[in-house]
Amino acid sequence: MAVMATKKFPASAQVNAVRPLPAFDLQEFLDSAGIARRISKYARGASIFSQGDPASDVFYLRQGSVKLSVLSRTGKEAVVAILGPGDFFGEGCLAGQPRRMATAHVLTPSTALVVEKEEMLRMLHAEPALADRFLSHMLARNIRIEEDLIDQLFNSSEKRLARALLLLSRYGSEDKPLRLPKLSQETLAEMVGTTRSRINFFMNKFRDLGFIEYNGELKVNSSLLTVVLHD
Repeated sequence: MAVMATKKFPASAQVNAVRPLPAFDLQEFLDSAGIARRISKYARGASIFSQGDPASDVFYLRQGSVKLSVLSRTGKEAVVAILGPGDFFGEGCLAGQPRRMATAHVLTPSTALVVEKEEMLRMLHAEPALADRFLSHMLARNIRIEEDLIDQLFNSSEKRLARALLLLSRYGSEDKPLRLPKLSQETLAEMVGTTRSRINFFMNKFRDLGFIEYNGELKVNSSLLTVVLHD
């Protein structure tokens, strides 16, 4: 039986894989264009929508953090993404998705702009500036999904956790350590695809090495990037 060789990617590609997505100030655009939308606020622990719900709106996260997860028929949950300010979600309805494919769960108090599907489609056809920025954001997100898949296929659970923490802390957008939304080790395990005990082991290791700090809150230092770049 043929064995597939593990492909190694250059350090520059691995650094790009933890860069945050480009920000897009949709609120400013909507304010200037006078487009119909509503602002919704969500408490921590709330569900914005659930898997299987009708898909009728597009969301733009202004503040807070949201977890997207998928539940299998056997009851196993997989975390698809952790979203932060500047991220779109629920855009599958624009491509004809009748039902939500994932559940959007609020991790920290959040505020989102909500635009109805028909209004968003009208805007994308009528406003080239919005269409260009939205397309750029979606392309960058698709690239991130490909990088996530490569990460799952070729990297160790330790490296996957390091990359996940850097992405969550928006590595590259600030020089100082950044606080992460409060996440359980179970959630991190679901994101990385490993067990909670392994997450606990690596988190303690990262803390001992000075890559992260946590004492009631979690901060990620840029030095954690050495784990991602290490072969």
